Amino acid sequence: MSQATQDVREDGIIESVSGPVVQAVDLDARMNDVVYVGDEGLMGEVIEIEGDITTIQVYEETSGVGPGEPVENTGEPLTVDLGPGLLDSIYDGVQRPLDVLESKMNSAFLDRGVDAPGIDLEKEWAFEPTVEVGDEVESGDVVGVVEETVSIDHKVLVPPGSEGGVVEAAEAGDFNVEEAVVTLDSGEEITMHQEWPVRQARPSVEKQTPTEPLVSGQRILDGLFPIAKGGTAAIPGPFGSGKTVTQHQLAKWADADIVVYVGCGERGNEMTEVIEDFPELDDPKTGNPLMARTSLIANTSNMPVAARESCVYTGITIAEFYRDMGYDVALMADSTSRWAEAMREISSRLEEMPGEEGYPAYLSARLSQFYERAGYFENINGTEGSISVIGAVSPPGGDFSEPVTQNTLRIVKCFWALDADLAERRHFPSINWNESYSLYREQLDPWFQDNVTDEWSEIRQWAVDTLDEEAELQEIVQLVGKDALPEDQQLTLEVARYLREAYLQQNAFHPTDTYCEPAKTYGILTAIKKFNDEAFDALGAGVPVPEITAIEAAPRLNRIGVQEDWEEYIEELKDDLASQLREKY
Repeated sequence: MSQATQDVREDGIIESVSGPVVQAVDLDARMNDVVYVGDEGLMGEVIEIEGDITTIQVYEETSGVGPGEPVENTGEPLTVDLGPGLLDSIYDGVQRPLDVLESKMNSAFLDRGVDAPGIDLEKEWAFEPTVEVGDEVESGDVVGVVEETVSIDHKVLVPPGSEGGVVEAAEAGDFNVEEAVVTLDSGEEITMHQEWPVRQARPSVEKQTPTEPLVSGQRILDGLFPIAKGGTAAIPGPFGSGKTVTQHQLAKWADADIVVYVGCGERGNEMTEVIEDFPELDDPKTGNPLMARTSLIANTSNMPVAARESCVYTGITIAEFYRDMGYDVALMADSTSRWAEAMREISSRLEEMPGEEGYPAYLSARLSQFYERAGYFENINGTEGSISVIGAVSPPGGDFSEPVTQNTLRIVKCFWALDADLAERRHFPSINWNESYSLYREQLDPWFQDNVTDEWSEIRQWAVDTLDEEAELQEIVQLVGKDALPEDQQLTLEVARYLREAYLQQNAFHPTDTYCEPAKTYGILTAIKKFNDEAFDALGAGVPVPEITAIEAAPRLNRIGVQEDWEEYIEELKDDLASQLREKY
């Protein structure tokens, strides 16, 4: 039986077992209490109480568990351990550290009932107080700092709900997370270790309107469909359309301080790739390992579905903890469809009334509860922090009308629709610019105008209008052919082609093109706009379209993305475009 069951009492017995759903009788429990089920002490959570029958979802495989075995109640909800050590760690869906469990089992295959704390309770950290004796502190205040990783300083907080008081003792030194680092006059001892229920949001003063973008370095996102720091986005797409690579790019390049990556029910080989790649990736901002500011939660598709249902809550709670320290956090959930499928399976075993396509009637409410914990917050300690949530959605067959995609669309303000046809044409990122949208554009425009250029919104609108016109013209081209179009429309199609190839396409595996700063994103658009303006001037002077598109400088537009000295390259290219086209008339 697991170590954690030593402090609890035998409380009830199993009456029936149906997959991950277990019913017990004579169990004195409340909703969401954590219990230990069977002789092996499998972790579970109370999800329904009806009379003397308590229904439990078990976070581990239940084969071999039978009626008559004991159920023990902890009397506490599912919580996560919070403190230094969360970063550079890999957890399962209920925050068991996989590397610790592997060393405990001497195997990559884990026995049931094995458990370990979410953070190392014995490791000592060098604590540096930021308060002095006589200072008054209250709930949420920072009392000290430890260097958690080479990239992140961990701020030790007075726990939420604390009455606070006057500092009686605070000394620098090496402490483990359970030793008191600050003592208050009330007798309260503050440690580096906190616990927090995963289904309850951590307190804040106010959720504010976000006005700063989460710069991702991906041209189509920053340029056309930006997300705010504290915003929400969905990336729906069929198999093989690039959801995971897009999220990897965001995890690596987005200007967030902390990354929480939740692999929720994804294929084992994909999670293996993440677990192997992330420790080897260098953080482009600091040169340190990317894992030094990343926490991974790995819950693959062959793991028990109940743990899959809890993993997104584990991830968002860890994100809120770092938000309280004043950090900007980006949370990637890949994918919320698998999470919804876990809810559907458990709901069906509970014999609840099914909603659309068998999903539970509360699907929309659960999705809302998750995404609503994102935001740009004023914290209770006076600092500001944000959580940006980017959830991948895997609609069966790429059908965006299915319930998970539609319910997610009602909640998020950014929609990055991946397109299988674009992926087949090797156009990456395969985000369909005709179906995607961002509702953050107007509130983020002032930031781009202040930090990049006053003309940001105007030139973006020109690009959007050109791409919209191309979409309409393509319908005509398919019917009568390109040559039947007037020359000005033929030229519009050529300009739109450069927008697609030079601007919207981006090579995630090229050392330079993988990241495109906003100024470069704007620069590429100005070069294409220069070609557009000069080309239409030439057309107006009687130059045929084939001669306009045949100039030597035009194909060089497609090479701007891979240029390190892009500013000089763009200026020279603009001059060449103008001179070569003007020579034609």
